Amino acid sequence: MKNNVLTDQEQAFGADQTLKVTALLYLKEALTAQKYESCKELIDTAKSPGVEQGDISAVITDHLNANGPSRQKGSRLRSY
Repeated sequence: MKNNVLTDQEQAFGADQTLKVTALLYLKEALTAQKYESCKELIDTAKSPGVEQGDISAVITDHLNANGPSRQKGSRLRSY
């Protein structure tokens, strides 16, 4: 019975917000798993419930900052 009851926080968050966060999470997971061929479709899907380009860019930027070439051992790329 308790599974059908939403908390006040869940009700305030809303279904649209849940879809947006989930779409961004899937994009983040695809980037982490290096499944780049899936990213375009995930981005298009994320835009459907109203995820803004800035939010998508933030996920990609965070991924690049954490995993970019300058972070990999033996990288020849340098940032000046």
